[in-house]
Amino acid sequence: MPDLIVHPAERPLIGSVPVPADKSIAHRALLLAGLATGRSRIRCGALGGDHRSTLDALRALGVRVEEPSPGELIIEGAGLNGLGAPDGPIDCGGSGATMRLLAGVLVAQRFATRLVGGASLSRRPMERVAKPLRLRGGRIEGKLDPRKIGEITAPLEIGPLPAPHVLSSIEYELPVPCDQVKSALLLSGLYADGPTFVREPIVSRDHTERMLTALGAPVDSVGAVVRLDAARFSGALPAFDVDVPGDLSAAAFLVAAAQIVPGSRVTARRVGLNPTRAGLLEVLRDMDSGVAVEIKGDALGEPTGDLHAASAAPRGGRVGGELASRAIDELPILLGLGARARGVTEVLDAGALRAHEADRIAAMASVLGAFGLRCEERPDGLLVEGRPDRPLDAADVDSRGDHRVAMTAAVLGLAGSGPTRVRDAGCIATSFPLFVGTLRALGARIDVESAAAA
Repeated sequence: MPDLIVHPAERPLIGSVPVPADKSIAHRALLLAGLATGRSRIRCGALGGDHRSTLDALRALGVRVEEPSPGELIIEGAGLNGLGAPDGPIDCGGSGATMRLLAGVLVAQRFATRLVGGASLSRRPMERVAKPLRLRGGRIEGKLDPRKIGEITAPLEIGPLPAPHVLSSIEYELPVPCDQVKSALLLSGLYADGPTFVREPIVSRDHTERMLTALGAPVDSVGAVVRLDAARFSGALPAFDVDVPGDLSAAAFLVAAAQIVPGSRVTARRVGLNPTRAGLLEVLRDMDSGVAVEIKGDALGEPTGDLHAASAAPRGGRVGGELASRAIDELPILLGLGARARGVTEVLDAGALRAHEADRIAAMASVLGAFGLRCEERPDGLLVEGRPDRPLDAADVDSRGDHRVAMTAAVLGLAGSGPTRVRDAGCIATSFPLFVGTLRALGARIDVESAAAA
């Protein structure tokens, strides 16, 4: 896997750039296009590894996918009941979204499926999605997790659902907010004989609800309760044409880089601004950051716009509760921004960070320490004392195979006293394949070096 050598910024970062398609929205658009009736056209820019996993899964289930030009997909939907049995296990790579969303569809099929994944995905918890799907009549089993009683991990064995049985109605309360579990339940509800009610402690990302509503499915939300009424569902989803909004989580790294490099002015174009996952923008506002939002339109119910970022002297912030949930993917780079802020930045109520590709709390404590920063790791978060007035130490950082950790370390390297090495940086392609090229286009100096040469 390649390493990145990030040199301290020699000049401001200047420019207007696109960002990759929103991962969460793209996963759902691809999957719903595969379940729709007719030809859908999806424009989503450079595809990351996780999106490729979803596309490959659709192909394995008999869905026709064409790529007439880079970043453009034409998907010939199989319809809700037109999927076919795969020839072998479906490899979800490192994508938890692919595995959990597919589970909600596959439990309703008359054939059996085996979902497998890479090493990191095979350690991630899956009982949270398996349990409610079993409660509505689906068959889904996994490998017992020796680390926790009652937990399962991939590989998942799903189905078949024998005829004439169908999935039942369900009222389910999620113990913790989780948009992927909620989405799996709603997708399974398209096949059920009664309503699907899901209640959360707080509202998680609502991409699935917005998209299903835009496609005519009977979905209603009141606060943290969402209902899909199968009795009012036609049984078919129409094909659609969409430009997937840019990923706010990817834009966050460019926004942070612009703020820590003096004199910078960077615009991230056509970014998704869904309020259920835009906690980042509220945190940046509270930290007195130099970020402005320009709303410009919408796509399948998702608001979009541009983010304009300039260098700033942010102050430390505190992120917890519902706000931490709505900024969960951006917390690593928010901690990175806190490294250059005045005062202390604290993240709490974020224990979910320990169950990603890496334990992101432990990984970020290691990264921040490598840059010479004082930080305190806690069970559900992290505290870092900023160093705004002098360069960070040049660092040698292990990404631990986590794309967000790797990109955060690369951004911090721009504020280093010398070159910073980010090891095992190939994982960045998971969510931001053109990350290095984008930063170079803005004026950063980053070298890519094979690990063998390190």
